[in-house]
Amino acid sequence: MRVLKKLVVGIFALMVLAGAGAALWLWQGLKTLQSPIVMEEPVLFSVAPGSAFGQVARKLAAEGFVADPLWLRLHGRLNPEQTHIKAGDYEFTSGMTSIDMLRVMVEGKVKLWSVQFIEGWTFSEMRAALARNEKLKRKTTDWTDEQIMTALGAEGQHPEGWFFPDTYLFDSSETDLDILKRAYAIMVDVLETEWQERDEGLPYSTPYEALIMASIVERETGVAGERQQVAGVFVRRLQKGMRLQTDPTVIYGMGDKYRGRIGRSDLRTWTPYNTYRIDGLPPTPIALPGRGAIHAALHPDDGDALYFVARGDGSHKFSRTLSEHQKAVREFQLNRREDYRSFPAPGSETGSNGDQ
Repeated sequence: MRVLKKLVVGIFALMVLAGAGAALWLWQGLKTLQSPIVMEEPVLFSVAPGSAFGQVARKLAAEGFVADPLWLRLHGRLNPEQTHIKAGDYEFTSGMTSIDMLRVMVEGKVKLWSVQFIEGWTFSEMRAALARNEKLKRKTTDWTDEQIMTALGAEGQHPEGWFFPDTYLFDSSETDLDILKRAYAIMVDVLETEWQERDEGLPYSTPYEALIMASIVERETGVAGERQQVAGVFVRRLQKGMRLQTDPTVIYGMGDKYRGRIGRSDLRTWTPYNTYRIDGLPPTPIALPGRGAIHAALHPDDGDALYFVARGDGSHKFSRTLSEHQKAVREFQLNRREDYRSFPAPGSETGSNGDQ
């Protein structure tokens, strides 16, 4: 009887020791998930749509983020709410633990990239920026401009000016068409909002005409404080029946023929965009206007200037009469300074529309 009792006690002791050992082993294994991982540079980790938690655990182990997928599976059993991983591309950085990585994937904090559309760009420059972006899925590369506008629900609309210039973030699931849809929707919203709050007595019959004017203002000045002055000049010229006579429209009408300078023959050559030859506004915008330019077109200043000329430092000299303007032209254009520039220097307080 004593022998049997000793045997039972011994077996129980062994079971306790084994249990303690198993608990220690389990604790140490799970503890590895909280150890920071050292990486020389950020690493991109992809989770395919429909991936099960066990599959992700095995992939993390295969790529060296977890010592053994067993520990992640056990962690998932103990914390089932942390097994609902979302598909996408995730960026892991040095110092993150396996638990940190798991949390990022559960929250769906996918890696985001960006593409930027600059104020004053043309639609073709926009498309080029989309095509250059290696992280963005390409859907519209071989599409015509007409096909793009049809896909946006704007069939027959000229694309110029209809996309809001901004920086757009995207994840690996998005395409260039998705970005275009967002930029188009924002521009439609901004234009409608600004149109509803416009000044009275403006020479525009539609929001589209205001968009055309805003694009001209955007291309004429890189100085934020001058936008309303420039818009005021053009609005007054329209109201008086004067031609706009603005070089950016001439350049746009020249297309690929433009080589950095325009001459007298270019000013005499008729195109639908040559505002030295046509009355009123050109048929479409000539660039992407930002909100500041749209606001200026709909809230021009109420001065009396009818002319302006570039000073050569990015700003302009505004004149009320033709004789004053001709004097300014002789001062700033016929005797150009050596460091002449059409737009402010980068980083200047006046700001720039980015078209340098």
